[in-house]
Amino acid sequence: MGCGDVGLRVAQALPAAVRVLALTTSAERVPALRALGITPLVGDLDQPRTLRRLAGLATRVLHLAPPPSQGWTDPRTRHLAQALRRRSAAAALVYGSTSGVYGDCQGAWVDEARAVAARTPRAIRRVHAEGTVRFLGRARATRTSILRIPGIYAPDRVGGTPRERLQKGVPVLQAQDDVYTNHIHADDLARACIAALWRGKPQRVVNVNDDSALKMGDYFDLAADLYGLARPARVARATAQGELPLLLLSFMSESRRMDNTRLKRELRLRLRYPTAESGLLS
Repeated sequence: MGCGDVGLRVAQALPAAVRVLALTTSAERVPALRALGITPLVGDLDQPRTLRRLAGLATRVLHLAPPPSQGWTDPRTRHLAQALRRRSAAAALVYGSTSGVYGDCQGAWVDEARAVAARTPRAIRRVHAEGTVRFLGRARATRTSILRIPGIYAPDRVGGTPRERLQKGVPVLQAQDDVYTNHIHADDLARACIAALWRGKPQRVVNVNDDSALKMGDYFDLAADLYGLARPARVARATAQGELPLLLLSFMSESRRMDNTRLKRELRLRLRYPTAESGLLS
């Protein structure tokens, strides 16, 4: 579900013996998916009737589709769970959530035991989706995993590096106002999804992030130096309120450092890009 950039990376990283099916809302995309060795299923998470075949076909489910852009709940995840309950249970379901469910942690280290404290509508919708996934895991013999994912980047991903933002000269916060930010390379995220499908513990939450512990401005300074571009200007938070888009400001209002111990110990994932520097140069 949600076979975009990361979903395609997952499909390409799986062994050839594994049959991969992908839900798509567009019949026009069917030939492209088939060319990649993926069996397309035309359906729509917003239209439950189109999902009836899933229960008979899905054995391990990777759910990366985002919630709707409005509202306080995620009906798409609810529709998926209802479809999967129609027949025999899938062996595993992995849901790609967001680190935004933790809310603002004021720069503290955050592991999976921390209570969620979502503050934005998009994060609240994710909390609802997580609850739906947890209920499915308790009600059925399905091993569910929730991956809490921060900023995804990769040089071969559309908009996957700060280069364009640096070229536009978008400012960042001054050091005393800056926030910690977390990242994961798209290839490492795909590998984490596969690991969770086969090795995730039942009803388990896992932070999926690299080893970097950078403030946002330092991340953009690092990228600027790597790309030979000018470092972004630093501005006070009060100034930023009138200069930056609301979505960007919302990211700048939350600060946390995510602990990835469980990712390494339980999913036994060895990161190919443990730092942002190594990933931005990949």
